[in-house]
Amino acid sequence: LALGVSPNRSVMDASFCVIHEGIQHNLRASRHLGGERMDIHVGPISIEVLEPLRSLRILVDDTERGIKADLTFTARALALEEPRFTRELGPGLLMDYTRLTQNGTYQGTVEIKGERITVSSDTWLGTRDRSWGIRPIGRPDDFAQQALLLQFYWLWAPVNFDDCISIYDLNSDEKGEPWHTHGAIAPLYEGPPETMESVSSRIQYRSGTRHAEAAEITFHKRSGEELVLQFEPLYQFYMSGIGYTHPEWGHGIDRGELAVAYDSIDLASVDEASPLYLHIQAISRVRMGGKEGLGVLEQLILGPHEPSGFKELFDMAP
Repeated sequence: LALGVSPNRSVMDASFCVIHEGIQHNLRASRHLGGERMDIHVGPISIEVLEPLRSLRILVDDTERGIKADLTFTARALALEEPRFTRELGPGLLMDYTRLTQNGTYQGTVEIKGERITVSSDTWLGTRDRSWGIRPIGRPDDFAQQALLLQFYWLWAPVNFDDCISIYDLNSDEKGEPWHTHGAIAPLYEGPPETMESVSSRIQYRSGTRHAEAAEITFHKRSGEELVLQFEPLYQFYMSGIGYTHPEWGHGIDRGELAVAYDSIDLASVDEASPLYLHIQAISRVRMGGKEGLGVLEQLILGPHEPSGFKELFDMAP
């Protein structure tokens, strides 16, 4: 689920997506903000804050398209604030924002096309994030959007283990030099996070794509110890479902008083070289020492990136 508030554009938009039996179902909605940021509902999609920084409720009710949900997120670790993202580009400011990430459990039900799925907190783990500030949204002819399409390398990886959670991110330029990177491990519930001295990552790309067949993230602790997280992608969620890089349903686009739409993606027939499907979250099995957990490896890689061997806007791995 995604819900965005764009006060300077007076737009609130939301998306709810479910992968079920090989199909990614994408429900999208947009409305005029009307000056009230705390009314967090958009058509059939809404969020309730049950307990700040601890529990949220997601409600979806679209009878026409056969998508319903009543899900409660409950934190299993403290919300972690990532370092501030600031990216200048020529005369413009591409990004200046901050984000928190919080791992937790989900409980409730999801209904897709008449089939009801029970979501139990003992087996359904996940994450939520919340960002605020300046970022490139709106119509793709805006300066920042055009600049973003020239080169962008992004990895983001929150992971749930039985006794802890971890978070990693990386933005780097065409030479592979990081302009934003961060890593931390936190115990469950109330324990403070341990921020890493430095972090690094290595991607093995699947041929014909810019997506990871396998990945390795190394945490360099302040004590000198190293921890290696090995990612085994299981399947992929396409971020265009919640608006990223989508030509019609991008974030912050004014679609009138209220607009609601639905489409679906057959995962077996996706052209992974298409720009619409470059931005993904790979749901992954993750090993760290003797621990095994589940997480996502988000990837958006556009343009040149020397360490990966990419030289053009959309050339793929051999």
